[in-house]
Amino acid sequence: MISGLVTGDRQALIHLTVRGPTGQEQEIEAIIDTGFDGCLSLPSSLIVLLSLVWRERGRALLADGSESVFDIYEGTVLWDGEVRRIPVHEAETTPLIGMSLLQGYELTVQVQAGGNVTVRALSQTKSG
Repeated sequence: MISGLVTGDRQALIHLTVRGPTGQEQEIEAIIDTGFDGCLSLPSSLIVLLSLVWRERGRALLADGSESVFDIYEGTVLWDGEVRRIPVHEAETTPLIGMSLLQGYELTVQVQAGGNVTVRALSQTKSG
């Protein structure tokens, strides 16, 4: 189980450890974004710090109708006690956790300042 808190701005936050290919680690605070269908987004400064390996370019249609082109890297996260290799989207914003990383999990959010955020594996599978 993964736990976090809701901020005064109603953002659901959890802490996550991200690892680069040569073992560098960084604990980050990330916002859960149910409108993001990827796994994780990180700003370029963290991607460089962790020496993540570039894989491909991606495209996304944004809520305002515009298209965004971004780089996708390979990273590793410690997720619910397991190491998972995931795609990491480059985005110059606060790190975001998307629905692909939450696949196979139940998300519970008490939407009030200081409320609890809980990410719990569904009973069918722990790894999603």
